[in-house]
Amino acid sequence: MELGVFSFGDLHPDPVTGERVSPQARMAHLLERARLADEVGLSYFGIGEHHRPDYAVSSVIPVLAAAAAQTTSIHVGSAVTVLSTEDPVRVYQQFATLDLLSGGRAELTAGRGSFIESYSLFGAALEDYDALYEEKIRLLLQLDAQERVTWSGRFRPELKDALVLPRPPSGHLDVWIATGGTLSSTVRAARLGRPVMYAMLGGTVGNFAEHAQLYRATAAEAGHDPGALRVGVSSVGLVLREGAREVFRPYWLDTMTRISAERGFPTPSGLTYNMQAARAGAVFVGTPEEVAQKIVLTSAQMQHDRHIFQFDFSSVPQAKVLESIELLGTEVLPLVRRELGVA
Repeated sequence: MELGVFSFGDLHPDPVTGERVSPQARMAHLLERARLADEVGLSYFGIGEHHRPDYAVSSVIPVLAAAAAQTTSIHVGSAVTVLSTEDPVRVYQQFATLDLLSGGRAELTAGRGSFIESYSLFGAALEDYDALYEEKIRLLLQLDAQERVTWSGRFRPELKDALVLPRPPSGHLDVWIATGGTLSSTVRAARLGRPVMYAMLGGTVGNFAEHAQLYRATAAEAGHDPGALRVGVSSVGLVLREGAREVFRPYWLDTMTRISAERGFPTPSGLTYNMQAARAGAVFVGTPEEVAQKIVLTSAQMQHDRHIFQFDFSSVPQAKVLESIELLGTEVLPLVRRELGVA
């Protein structure tokens, strides 16, 4: 089992204190987190792309390159790259370069985006939401499979025996497919034979376990080696020695209330939070022992290979985020591996 952390560089005003961190300060915070995650033995540090005033990172590559330069072992990757509004050729070149700089530690998680600001910003039509992604993920994987590519499609100029450089040290990039839990995305990842990362923002672990089962069954039907498949889970939460549920409550409610208002969902309440923080819910919050137990329970249902956490929901203070990262590596990880009987 691999554990890691990710962030979007949250710039929301702290719902408890009202303080707001500057983008420059948040960038420094992100690198401090990467260094600590590396020191305590975590496997992954991810940065997500957003094009909104409430998040600091619109371009993940510079942040990941800086993190790679200040770490030695941890994998650095996107969480996610909004591939639908990017040029796959340029994305491949950027991540291959990052892979060279980091000594083979770069990863790319490709998604369609939970927010849609990048579509109008980069001239993509929202009605092409699925078609854009389908075409671009297939081109990205073709670029990874071949140094020279001949290709044509709807959304970018054709390629004629194009030599795409540089190449990653191993010859291939580690490309994951991200999904919020839609059946179509699960089936796509399975048929492509790529690792899948489930964004567990709400609902129950059981719901996502059904998707993981579908993923493995569909991949096997498509002829992919079951032993080569990987399943990841990303979730929000906080790990503290005491009071984690109470500390995290206003931050979770702040972001989820805002997202619900934007998307027309029911307004969450304290009861909603308690349900999500409970044994079967999507929020991983508590003591190291409690969070470790919940990861083990999730593993029993999903048999996942990696679990990554967003600890800075609605600008949870940096000190709490750092404490959570340290406890995740020094206490949660050993507990989980001992329970699962893995190294």
